[in-house]
Amino acid sequence: MPQALQQTLAPVPSDIEIAQAATPIPIDRIAGEIGVLPEELELYGKNKAKVHLSIRERLKDVPNGRYVVVTAITPTPLGEGKTTTTVGLSQALGAHLGKRVFTCVRQPSQGPTFGIKGGAAGGGYSQIIPMEEFNLHLTGDIHAITAANNLLAAALDTRMFHESNSTDEQLFDRLCPPKKDGSRRFSPVMLRRLGNLGIAQTDPNRLTPEERSRFARLDLDPATITWRRVIDTSDRMLRQITIGQGPEEKGQTRVTGFDIAVASEIMAILALTTSLGDMRERLGRMVVGASRAGRPITADDLGVGGALTVLMKDAIMPNLMQTLEGTPAFVHAGPFANIAHGNSSIVADQIALKLVGAGGYVLTEAGFGADMGFEKFCNIKCRYSGLTPSCVVLVATIRALKMHGGGPKVVAGSPLSPVYSEENLELLDKGCSNLVRMIGNARGFGIPVVVAVNRFHTDTDSEIELVRRIAKAAGAEDAVTANHWALGGAGAVELGKAVIAACDKPSHFRFLYPLERSIKEKIEIIVREMYGGSGVEYSEEAERKILHYTRNGFDGLPICMAKTHLSLSHDPNLKGAPTGFTVPVRDIRASVGAGFLYPLLGTMSTMPGLSTRPGYYEIDLDPVTGKVIGLS
Repeated sequence: MPQALQQTLAPVPSDIEIAQAATPIPIDRIAGEIGVLPEELELYGKNKAKVHLSIRERLKDVPNGRYVVVTAITPTPLGEGKTTTTVGLSQALGAHLGKRVFTCVRQPSQGPTFGIKGGAAGGGYSQIIPMEEFNLHLTGDIHAITAANNLLAAALDTRMFHESNSTDEQLFDRLCPPKKDGSRRFSPVMLRRLGNLGIAQTDPNRLTPEERSRFARLDLDPATITWRRVIDTSDRMLRQITIGQGPEEKGQTRVTGFDIAVASEIMAILALTTSLGDMRERLGRMVVGASRAGRPITADDLGVGGALTVLMKDAIMPNLMQTLEGTPAFVHAGPFANIAHGNSSIVADQIALKLVGAGGYVLTEAGFGADMGFEKFCNIKCRYSGLTPSCVVLVATIRALKMHGGGPKVVAGSPLSPVYSEENLELLDKGCSNLVRMIGNARGFGIPVVVAVNRFHTDTDSEIELVRRIAKAAGAEDAVTANHWALGGAGAVELGKAVIAACDKPSHFRFLYPLERSIKEKIEIIVREMYGGSGVEYSEEAERKILHYTRNGFDGLPICMAKTHLSLSHDPNLKGAPTGFTVPVRDIRASVGAGFLYPLLGTMSTMPGLSTRPGYYEIDLDPVTGKVIGLS
């Protein structure tokens, strides 16, 4: 059962020192206490396990618990402790207030773990443990995504290579080689392609020459290819590369590039899928480009949809871990919120809501601010899950609000200006414009809002009171100070009580836009109502993509904006709550399998870079104890 921390130290030790000093409860015991049967559990050592999706069918008649989504104001580059707040609140509800509770968070990418931001297990006395396992390989889900993504990339390029030096009849004979008796067969994935082409014949020998040609030749237009390779490392030198330079590739060179693994559409599918069957369909209909005739080419057209599903079959199961105070946590999927939709998996939330049951609470975290992961949580994740939240927790810090009020630039790795540790009510009052906008964003979806002020030791009572007063005047149900980083769950008890009270109030959830609106209309609604912008400017490429996607029936998909997380606008230098700006859309890509379109705003990159002094300088291994050191 969850148990409050017996002792906390001051000053607070490093995150990894706290995590390594804890003794995790065996994960099979955690599973048993929350109602998971032994046959529903796949152990990965003593501290983590996967949970089978079959548990949903067994518990289908159990009422769902309360669904709480945790978001934030626009953060500084240092982050404002959203995951730490999520974990601390979970510990408060479970170990101090006696509630059944589950935490659902994303698996972190190796990119930020070894970069500036560090890991994502929480911090201080509000963490998910073991920290090293959480932040590194976990159960291999990201490796599976990388393998599947790159298999599809290889399938695409090899198909183009073979089509470049083969006739239609040669291609057909290689795809459906005759046996000694002259018979041929289509594989199951080939039958899917035939169905998409409207060819009813299932005997290869009965296809007409025209049908054989349509079936065998994809005729991919290299200029339309959107599928890129991925790696789970921030590597700026891979943003643009040239492939096919080997002598045996016969001049089939092509300019392409790498994305960070968590930006892969396959990661988005993992987060949004609801079953193995659904995942198979989503993976198969991923679009990699178009034929020269303008027809979308899918993973199933390339014959690889089934193989991708095989690589992903274990990754679909959520990973069970625990907090420092023994409350259960699902760590599953990790799409970035500034590139993809920034939420952990639907299946983790579904299972958790059944396990806590009526009277219980599931906390799910949405990446970055309420203009980013939270907006996508509501407009994308809730559409596909059918779940609606009971309450929004909006995390804020005095530090970030002062920055939005005009404080000096906050740079990761550099000392903070004294203005962030000294009382300055004027700067803070001005910066609360961002908090007010974010409260309005959350309330716009019809959900009660609780503001959590993640307290730092330099925050003064007057500053805290100013934020509380402004938040409540802006429509928040409550605004509560929390000190869970230093005190664990005990520091978030009042926040827990405020969340319980907010969940008892009516929620009138609504989407920001109907899917029937045009692509441009949906983009412009988000820009106006979430960001405060006045208009949108589309590049020629974006205009071309809009026409192409509309012509192919993709215009009914929701929108997933790819933009900076450091501003409500597309420009990271615009702080506070800017208005009157025009958002430039330089390109739009289609994640048809995941089920959304994602416009690229401004200079948004899908492959982060490393700084001069990344976090890996501090990370090492103690060869005597075998313990990881320096991870943060």
